[in-house]
Order: sequence, then structure tokens, then C-alpha cells
Amino acid sequence: MRPLDAIGFAVTSLGGNRVRTLLMLLAMAIGVAAVVLLTGIGNGARLYIVDQFASLGTNLVIVIPGRAETASNTPATLVGETPRDLTLDDARALARSETVRRLTPLSVGEMTIAWRGKERQIPLFGSTASLLEIHHLRLERGTFLPEEDMEIARPVCVIGAKVYRELFGQQNALGELVRLGGFRCRVIGILGSEGRSLGLDTEEMVIVPVAFAQMLLNTEGLFRILIEARDLATIDRLKAHINATIAKRHYGEEDVTIITQDSVLATFDKILQVLTLTVAAIAGISLVVAGILIMNVMLMAVAQRTAEIGLCKALGAGRLQIMALLVTEALLLSAIGGLVGLALGFAGSWLAVQFYPTLNTTPPSWAIAAAFGTALGTGFLFSLLPARRAARLDPIQALARR
Repeated sequence: MRPLDAIGFAVTSLGGNRVRTLLMLLAMAIGVAAVVLLTGIGNGARLYIVDQFASLGTNLVIVIPGRAETASNTPATLVGETPRDLTLDDARALARSETVRRLTPLSVGEMTIAWRGKERQIPLFGSTASLLEIHHLRLERGTFLPEEDMEIARPVCVIGAKVYRELFGQQNALGELVRLGGFRCRVIGILGSEGRSLGLDTEEMVIVPVAFAQMLLNTEGLFRILIEARDLATIDRLKAHINATIAKRHYGEEDVTIITQDSVLATFDKILQVLTLTVAAIAGISLVVAGILIMNVMLMAVAQRTAEIGLCKALGAGRLQIMALLVTEALLLSAIGGLVGLALGFAGSWLAVQFYPTLNTTPPSWAIAAAFGTALGTGFLFSLLPARRAARLDPIQALARR
């Protein structure tokens, strides 16, 4: 029997009971579509996290006050003590290393900005001129913070695009005086529309010199110190320099947490890869269910087509040929269901992008191959039992419908 004859026989058999065939196709298609869509969403989430961290800058090292492993549930916490603050003097000391390309302190708080009767709440960022390059911000117009000593509390600010539109509309904001808290501040620049970075809308922020921010927020401590290393090879030396400098300035205690961009990114990448594989495996269970459905339906089909199988055997068809006919039927069913499932999965991915444009939900090639391969594999495996049962039928008894 030629392969084309076996395929033609399978097509004829599947077309003989269209409702049963459609139900099996639907079960297989849903399983494949679930694998493709869910892995696409998981992969899109992973790429989104990678892009968000890339927007923070390259070779970035973040210094946070307090040790991560002792930040809570310690006696110091119970009696109300807090980790020793990072100060501008600490930032200045950390900058004295050949491993440091750029450094900027960061002071963060909430503040009200007002201009001619209009006001709104904004996240206030105190920093230096280096923030523009470290954080890869884009300046739409005007100038950024001046290149000067970080101790100078110059009352100037750079506002986000949304803040500019809500306060000034179409008017020119450069050179205007706004009120931040109880102080007047001159607008010297407007940030471009950057969107979100790790949940922070850059269009809503207002950036001022760090010393001015500390005065507005009535604090001497820093929220973070952002350091850009010279290159990737110097990050380990930079971490050692940070620990040594902090220990010298904080009475022998290395009471800071050092986070590198690559380590955080690698951690998130591993977590999201595991989640993607887990979700894909859960979705793959539906393919096994579809395979069981194919087996059950084919067992019923063998019982209904006993005389047909007996006639084939009486005409000289061997056991392997009978098995090949039924396995070909299952594989054809799985292949068509898999292709329909791939189409549904890609359609779902496209629809997800329409609702969440920031996610690239294109499924990875391995997920497409795995989903289609699993569909064919389950169809093949679960068709063997019905095929073997059909192949063992006695031709005389089969023709007599026994």
C-alpha cells in the first residue's frame, strides 16, 4: 500500500463522521494553541523585564543603605533603629576610583508642584547631571541639571512631559518659576516622552539638584547611589571598592546592599524561564487529554469498522498495514489539529499585543516546535492501542461482525 493510499483512506474515514472528527480536531487545536499562547506571553514578559533593566543603563551598580539579609526582623528594627543613611559625603568618597565612570546620588520623595493656580502631586527626584547619561533619559528642550558640586542646592528643575502639559499647556515653560513645597524653583528643561521604566512614569517626574531635594524633603539621607562602572570587567573591583569605602566611613560596618544590573537581570530571567516552562507544561496536559480522546474515539471506531478491517485483511493486508492505516489516520488528525492550534495561538498572541502593546508575545521557535511535535507524538502514541487491537482481529470473525 502506497503512503498516498493510506492518507486517502484516512481522509475518507475522517470525513465519514464529521462531528467526531471536528471534536477531536478542536481538542488537539486547543491544546496546541494554549502552549503557543502561554509560552509567547511568558517569553514576552521576560523580554519586557530585560528591556526595562536595559533602560536603566549599562554596567550599572546600585548601592542601597542597609544590608538586605538584616534589613528586617532584627533587634535593631524592633527598637526602632534604622540602617545608617548614605550621605553625599559617602557618594563623593565612592566616586574616587578608576573603576567609576559615572556616579549620581538619588534622593526621592513626593512633592506638590504649582504654577499660577495649577498644582499636582509629583515624584521628586534629587540627583546630579550624571543621571541623564546613567538612566538614559532624553531631554526634549532646555538643559539638564548643571555640572557643579553636588552640595550646591541650586533652585532649578527639569520637569516631565506630562507635568509640562498639565501645568503650562502650550505655553513656554523654560525660565518660568514654579513652586515646589514652600520654595520657588526655575524650570530649565523638559524631559522627552520616555514611557515607563520599572513602573516609574518618567513623564510625571520632576528632577532637581540633590542638595535642593534634601532641603525640600528635610532629609540628609540618600535613597540610592547609582554607579556606572567603566566596563563589565571592572564591576567586581568596583564592588570591593564600595564595601571597603563604606566600611571605612561607617565604623567598620559594610551596612549597604550592592545590586548589579546583571545579577538582578539573571535572577529575573531564570525565574521567568521556569514560569514559562511550567505554564507550557500545564498547557501541554491538554494535549495529553486530547490524545486520550483520540484513543477512546479510535477504539470505538475500530468496533464500528470491524467488517471493514476484516475485508482489508481478507484481501491480503497484513498487521503492519492495518496498524499503518489507523496510525496514519491519527497522525493526520493530530497534524491538522496542530496547524489549526498554531493559527489560533498566533491569533491570540496578536490579540494580546493589541491590548498590551509593550509585550512582545511572539512565541519562541522551540515552543512552536514542541507544541506541534507533542501533538503528533500524543496522536501517535495513543493510536497504537486501537491499531494493535484492529491488527489482531481475525478476518473471518471480523467479516461476520463478531
